[in-house]
Amino acid sequence: MFRIDRQKIRQWCIRKKWWLTAAVIVLTAYYFCLPRQLFTSPTSFVLEDAGGDLLNASIASDGQWRFPYNEHVPEKFRQCIITYEDKRFYYHWGIDPVAVARAVKQNLQGRRVVSGGSTLTMQVIRLSRNQPRNIWQKLVEGVLATRLEFGASKKKIIALYASNAPFGGNVVGLEAASWRYYGRKADQLSWGEMAALAVLPNSPALVHPGRNRQTLMTKRNQLLDKLYQRKTIDSITCQLAKLEPLPAQPLPLPQDAPHLLDRFHADYLQQHEEGPTRIKSTIDGALQRNVSAITERYHHTYKANGINNAAVLVLDVETGNALAYVGNIYHPSDPEMESHVDVVQARRSPGSTLKPILYAAMLNDGLLLPDMLVPDIPTQIAGYSPQNFDLGYDGAVPASRALARSLNIPSVRMLQQYRYERFHILLQKMGITTLNKPADHYGLSLILGGGETTLWEMCGMYASMARTLIHLDQYNGRYDMDDIHPPNYQLNISRPSKYGLSKEGLLNAGAIWQTFETMTEVMRPGEELLWQQFSSSQRIAWKTGTSFGFRDGWAIGVTPGYVVGVWVGNADGEGRPGLIGVSTAAPILFDVFRQLRTGSWFTPPYAHLRKIEVCRKSGYRASELCEERDSIFVPPAGIRAGICPFHQLIHLDRTGQWRVTENCESPQFMQHKSWFVLPPSQEYYYRSKNYYAALPPYKPECLTSLGQDKAPIELIYPRPNARIFVPLEIDGKPGQTIFTATHRNPAAKIFWHLDNTFIGATSEFHQMALHPPAGKHTITLVDENGERTGLEFEIIDKERN
Repeated sequence: MFRIDRQKIRQWCIRKKWWLTAAVIVLTAYYFCLPRQLFTSPTSFVLEDAGGDLLNASIASDGQWRFPYNEHVPEKFRQCIITYEDKRFYYHWGIDPVAVARAVKQNLQGRRVVSGGSTLTMQVIRLSRNQPRNIWQKLVEGVLATRLEFGASKKKIIALYASNAPFGGNVVGLEAASWRYYGRKADQLSWGEMAALAVLPNSPALVHPGRNRQTLMTKRNQLLDKLYQRKTIDSITCQLAKLEPLPAQPLPLPQDAPHLLDRFHADYLQQHEEGPTRIKSTIDGALQRNVSAITERYHHTYKANGINNAAVLVLDVETGNALAYVGNIYHPSDPEMESHVDVVQARRSPGSTLKPILYAAMLNDGLLLPDMLVPDIPTQIAGYSPQNFDLGYDGAVPASRALARSLNIPSVRMLQQYRYERFHILLQKMGITTLNKPADHYGLSLILGGGETTLWEMCGMYASMARTLIHLDQYNGRYDMDDIHPPNYQLNISRPSKYGLSKEGLLNAGAIWQTFETMTEVMRPGEELLWQQFSSSQRIAWKTGTSFGFRDGWAIGVTPGYVVGVWVGNADGEGRPGLIGVSTAAPILFDVFRQLRTGSWFTPPYAHLRKIEVCRKSGYRASELCEERDSIFVPPAGIRAGICPFHQLIHLDRTGQWRVTENCESPQFMQHKSWFVLPPSQEYYYRSKNYYAALPPYKPECLTSLGQDKAPIELIYPRPNARIFVPLEIDGKPGQTIFTATHRNPAAKIFWHLDNTFIGATSEFHQMALHPPAGKHTITLVDENGERTGLEFEIIDKERN
């Protein structure tokens, strides 16, 4: 009977367990012998346009032109490199026994290293390790190559090789080589050009422009012959490829968007990422080059006046994507131009470009109607005295015209009514992050550029407003707060939804539409003045801005498809005469819009508008005294706007020449008429620029009843409780303050009193030059009929100031 030897079985199991453990250890080591990331060398920052074409690239931190890994390898290069380096690439597992045997034989016969027998996979391993070339390292490369073959596809191995092979000098990778030697992407290279590049990794020094040219040509032509023999190319293609010239001096890479590349680099470092240093941007490459050319053309003109810099940003309204990003003119060789500064991201005074936002906000709240008269008279508010650009006054001006003409005084008075604290909050909600100081820091000067913002955020804000309008139908008349977002320059970036749909928006769609309609009436520069006469002309809602001291010229334009923003000035903040938005930035704006596709205008959002009757003369809601009326669409809050305060019912005698009262004229003989009457200070300036029928004078015997009428006399400057600082003249003597008044009767005489002391009389032009001492004073004015007005003011001396 067969007996089992338990002792032998135990020994056999022990031996097998040892071998099993050893096998597990070896397999584990083999599995983990390959690093998770083969190549860790720094790569160039690469910026591509939306179509994948190169816009810009920067050299890697180690001084090499090394583009990030690209899984796409052109078929021509794949055929060339396999034919030249590893013709059995698709049939081995990292080591080619036939190639190894051939290499051993050649090396023994030649008594030197003639061939290494390396496969493409082994070369990828060698490039990743950068170790000395010897037999031991060759064995290690072979082991790692088999491991790479098990873990990666042949396609990826080819891509790793193409991305990291040396191509001579400081050029690494096929992409960088294609741009450096031929000035275009690898997909566009011919067979001759690709064959020349394919032989370089084996002998990178062959690309030297001064030597080895014949050797490089010989190797290239031999490769082309092999491609022909393998029937990869035909004989004609082979012959023509051999006639192609070899690469010469390395070419500079495209510099189409240098400032956007810097922006990408800065964002990458700020986010502390270790991801790819290549992005596909939203930029339209052709538009980018056209806009750069336009900017450069105007720069040649402006620099004669010492205006050295300009920036242009074009956004797609629907997505907020940047289609063109010209951060500045680009003259890196001229340090005086400071072209390294990205003005699209620089904080600058926006001038008057915020005025449309205030206009829309007041329409939204019913504080304003589109053509409502707003005061345009000398104004002083808590020591702040805004001035219009032309230093003149209109007395009263429709709000729409005030916006179209960019009048400062009406805007400041409107902001005072709206309150600058509310406006500050609104701007922050609309995406302006640079106004990060308390509202009191800016005050009323905020509407005239008293804060700082960027072209990036300004264009983003206008794009958000336009996006709100064009999405109304899509959202069935509702608002999506996610439509208010900053611009974007990276393609395929998803924006998570935070808010959802709502019945209310930050700004009512009707208010936005009315604002854009008003902005189309801004007079265009140069030949654009007659734009409305041409049916093919685009409708553009646009606004210019000029900062204090002529340091910044702005122009921003909006259509349903695009937002274009332009800044012109000096990066160092130097002001220049003539640096005005309408004459410097606006011409660039309209030239850029000519490069864009035209489309339909914004559809009126009738569901967000109400039809009301307004007084044609005042723009207020019509009262029963308004004889001339218009019907207009306004935002819903507009139905709560004020009733016209300027039409009054006056009583005339039977001749219609004199005003009368019931104390001096029997009511049966009176004529009752509606009359348009402005306050005296507004009337004084209004009648100089507009037709204005002054109130008829009172009948002499009725003068005793004037107490019921508004005072016909008014002080224009100073305003009540004004604090006035009077500087010294050049000769050191105290300066004078010009006090100005107006009277409804142009022929009236006014008697002036300072602190109850008579100082003089004026007629027709009521101005008085005074130099009161420091301290508080009272000024009193009396006309021939005993009508009077007065106010208190304070003179501040230099020491107290």
